[in-house]
Amino acid sequence: MRRRISIAAMVAGLALVATACGGGDGSDEATAAAPEPTTEDSAAPSEAASEPAAEPSAEGSEAPIERADADLVIWTDDTRAPILQEIGDDFGAAEGLTVAVQQLDFGAIRDNLISRGPVGEGPDIIVGAHDWLGQLVTNGAVAPLELGDAEGDFQDVAVEALSYEGVTYGLPYAVENVALFRNTELAPEAPADFQAMLDEGQALVDAGEADLPLALQVGDAGDVYHFYPIQTSFGSQIFGQNDDGSYNADDLQIDNEGGIAFAEQLAEWGQSGVLNADVTFDIAQEAFANGRAPYAISGPWNVEPFQAGGVDFVVEEIPSAGGEPAVPFVGVQGFMVSAYAENPLVANDFVLNYLGTEDVARELYETGQRPPAYQSVFDEVSSDPIIAGFGEYGATGQPLPNIPAMDSVWGDYGNAQRDILLGNGEPATLVTDAAERIRAAISAR
Repeated sequence: MRRRISIAAMVAGLALVATACGGGDGSDEATAAAPEPTTEDSAAPSEAASEPAAEPSAEGSEAPIERADADLVIWTDDTRAPILQEIGDDFGAAEGLTVAVQQLDFGAIRDNLISRGPVGEGPDIIVGAHDWLGQLVTNGAVAPLELGDAEGDFQDVAVEALSYEGVTYGLPYAVENVALFRNTELAPEAPADFQAMLDEGQALVDAGEADLPLALQVGDAGDVYHFYPIQTSFGSQIFGQNDDGSYNADDLQIDNEGGIAFAEQLAEWGQSGVLNADVTFDIAQEAFANGRAPYAISGPWNVEPFQAGGVDFVVEEIPSAGGEPAVPFVGVQGFMVSAYAENPLVANDFVLNYLGTEDVARELYETGQRPPAYQSVFDEVSSDPIIAGFGEYGATGQPLPNIPAMDSVWGDYGNAQRDILLGNGEPATLVTDAAERIRAAISAR
């Protein structure tokens, strides 16, 4: 009981710090149920799997977005807008065209393309997350993109992620996944397994040297994305896969034997207090960045804040909790051509022949510090041990499911995980009930 009260008090204190500092909301891509994956307190790093976004304008108002007056229009977020405008201006000058880059919240791009494209107010090109494809393709919102010989220039997992039912719909530019951040002062050696990591972290908390054994965000909606590597180590996935590697929406696995074992272990961790459902993105970030957590599970969006905190850390694979490898979700960002593009030939030329080059891949990496999908540039920047750590672990990962059925998973499963940690019911019942609701929602789609 003393241990649990200690962590609760720490959470409250860090929450005040995060509020005072203004906090962040995580990856600019993280939602999805993050997501969110995107994406922050979201459940995942693409904002795609969250609830449908409102329709903010490029200026942030709630008015419907109007297509810019230009020959080629690109929708992207604030991180990539400046560099894409520079590249677009060069392309426009060479081709005698005007290029406009409209800035939207990342999580608003997908749904606004679906709603605004058919009425002629959509872009020619979007920057998006691969797990949007299920919704975009089924709504007829994006056009196939033939990479041709250029396909070999990109990491296989990136091309696979931007394909749907065997057809490629995007040019990949960045690959990201969560991994383990280890504070090398507090934890000089890699842990033997997940439980050993928690035990070592809790010993530091008990000694007053840390506030969290592990900085792992949960928050109000749970966090399916960040918990996924732990789940897979118990032999449970979200969906099973077909022979061709595609996800099978009829094979939900969260309540299989491994999924139940994972749920029961979550309950034990929640009861002991080593994992706390009230730890948000901001609290987890503050704890690790301030040297008050020996470990964190997070992605490349937190590299800069952790470095700014002055923490010496390494990035490595997440240790197994259930005996099998801890396999992360891999998210891929890329450029997609709208099915409603006013200038599809120009859009394809720009994506394939301008954006799909080594020089642009390097510029985009320097802007966002995301591991590049362009293989030669990834090899080049992998001299950075942080990028190498993410890349090596991500190579073992699975693409975040891009099928529409995934949108039915985030809310119910995330809430079940949170309830399990809080002790709000029997873990097996909570996860099986969530699975039944998810199956019903998938069947009703």
